[in-house]
Amino acid sequence: MATNKALRYLESRKNIAGSAAGIAGLALTFTGLAGAYWPVVVAGLYGAGALIAPPERPAAPDFADPARELDALREDFTRLQEYLAQVELPPAASGRLTELDGLLAALLDPELAGEALLLDPEGTYALSRIIRHDVPEAVDTYARTRWWTRLSPGADPPERHLERQLTLLFDEADAMASALREAEARRQQTHTQYLEDRGRNH
Repeated sequence: MATNKALRYLESRKNIAGSAAGIAGLALTFTGLAGAYWPVVVAGLYGAGALIAPPERPAAPDFADPARELDALREDFTRLQEYLAQVELPPAASGRLTELDGLLAALLDPELAGEALLLDPEGTYALSRIIRHDVPEAVDTYARTRWWTRLSPGADPPERHLERQLTLLFDEADAMASALREAEARRQQTHTQYLEDRGRNH
């Protein structure tokens, strides 16, 4: 631990600046300007150089590329579709799921959505939550609860809950799509305004 700190200090800006100033002190010594106090001069210049050196700047963290994250999300969406194709759902819920599937596919389509999601990390996170958690949880809970409901007639039918859950998820994804459309429209209007202002300034 101490060795690592020592090595880091040797490579630091403070040590480099201090060493450069110390070498200047040695040059003064060789020219006879430092006199008998040359050790104090060299040490003082080293200390001054180390003090005025800019502080170390830690490297910025290398976060995941948004484009790679979207590619991974598209792969997970394909896996989700393969899972859903194996589950038997009631007609109403199946219709709702088809609508939701189409909307999610459009949001993830690079040609339809373009770079809109790349510029919206919150939207990407919300979409990821729907695909990786909400839809699988809703369908799996329905599949498990349906069996227990047969043993207790009169209980609230699980297909009603599933249909309601899928409706809520569709509404959330639809609101996301509307927000992306509005953001793209604002971006286009802003660029138009910029070009008009630039033209007037010339």
